[in-house]
Amino acid sequence: DMSTLGDRWAALQALADGSSSAPVALANYIGGEFVQSVSGRDSVPDLNPATSEIISYLPNGTATDVDLAATAARTAFEGTWTKDWNAEKRACLLEAIAAGIEAKKDLFAKLESMDNGKPLWLASVMDISRAIDNFRFFAGAIRHTSTGCHEMNSANAFNYTLRQPHGIVGLITPWNLPLYLLTWKIAPALVMGNTIVAKPSDLTPITAYALALVMHDCGVPPGVCNFVYGMGADVGGSLVAHPNIPCISFTGGTLTGKTVASTAAPLFKKVSLELGGKNATVVFDDADMDKTLPAIARSAFLNQGEICLCGSRVFVQRGVYDRVVKYLVDHAKELKVGDPQDKDSRMGALISLAHRDKVESYVAIAKEEGGTVECGGTRPALGGKFDQGAFLTPCVVTGLLPSSRTATEEIFGPFITVHPFDTEDELVAAHNAVRYGLCCSIWTTNLNRAHTLAKRLHTGIVWVNCWLLRDLRTPFGGVKDSGVGREGGEFSLEFFSEHKNVCVNLG
Repeated sequence: DMSTLGDRWAALQALADGSSSAPVALANYIGGEFVQSVSGRDSVPDLNPATSEIISYLPNGTATDVDLAATAARTAFEGTWTKDWNAEKRACLLEAIAAGIEAKKDLFAKLESMDNGKPLWLASVMDISRAIDNFRFFAGAIRHTSTGCHEMNSANAFNYTLRQPHGIVGLITPWNLPLYLLTWKIAPALVMGNTIVAKPSDLTPITAYALALVMHDCGVPPGVCNFVYGMGADVGGSLVAHPNIPCISFTGGTLTGKTVASTAAPLFKKVSLELGGKNATVVFDDADMDKTLPAIARSAFLNQGEICLCGSRVFVQRGVYDRVVKYLVDHAKELKVGDPQDKDSRMGALISLAHRDKVESYVAIAKEEGGTVECGGTRPALGGKFDQGAFLTPCVVTGLLPSSRTATEEIFGPFITVHPFDTEDELVAAHNAVRYGLCCSIWTTNLNRAHTLAKRLHTGIVWVNCWLLRDLRTPFGGVKDSGVGREGGEFSLEFFSEHKNVCVNLG
């Protein structure tokens, strides 16, 4: 019986430090209580992708669980949360949650690495650090935000803007940056005064469960933040369709995004969709190569290439094409793929064996399309339990048209295609021909060219001489099939609230 919070923390600690090989039984968090699914269905095994060992079992939730969570969220919203928790108190609560994660940072990083397959060092410096930052940032944002007032010239009257919470918001998050992207939504939703029903990915549920423990420890009132686990079609689908959840924020694949949009639209829900990408890295022959080469290799293979922002189609001006290809191939061959717990591993396992199969299928497609596989796309022989893991060596492909399937479809793994170009116009045409438009990075010392191109490229984010340099105040999101809406700073606060205009006539 894992009845106490202490027992739940102890089970996670034992999993993380290897003192127990027993999978952890996760639980939904509904109305301030840790509960199993009312469905009574068998729980779902959650694997460590580096070894294929079962590390947890998550509840196999249904629409009934979502409904219970929505009821708890509504009760909380209509009760003390709205009455007693003003913006300052909510900001303090976010800071307490941040401190709670920080106090257990090593545990969170270990659990994230085990559940996702990414290297432990990366989980610590990227995922968990950013999750802590998300809470602190939005605690600050709510204290520094302001709303409009419009005095009227034509009458003795003025208008002021109230920004009020929606009520309940539904959050659906992916497996690639599990805690990082979950907290990126929870923090602004909470600080604006909403209550939450969240569905973390069924492939990476553990850090969400640990977050629920932290929130419980911090005194988040019952029903304010609820977590329901299960499969996308059941839990995600019923969350999006639920009549009492007027606002949905989804990060995930473009196909699932279509389903979310088509369900939510006739219900007139407010929807944010952060979807796939097929991002370009653009290298001009005047780029500072000492800085550019390591950075573009990092943008290709960081987190096993499983970041929506990774640069997977590399356009290189012809004068430096051979040099860039040679560097990327040499780098990919030297990149240590292995045990995610080993501090020297630069790349861990992909999220699952099924996802590795998908990435590998593109190696075959690339060859069929006439491409040259310069390196990688093979299963490394790591020995022992890791031979059951979803490892793949980083793959570099040349000789393909920018319009080929391999160069235009999202692969979401350690797989890049490299293409030469001559003129800016040729580059822009090839760049803008894909369905996606999340981000791109431009590498050049000609600032005039960089600013001009930044306007012409159809993406939501342009990085110049950098990649993944993030200021949390800025608008984050894509165009075309990469999604709808923006997250970050005021954009998140706007999304998680409704504007109300109040007009006062002074006579």
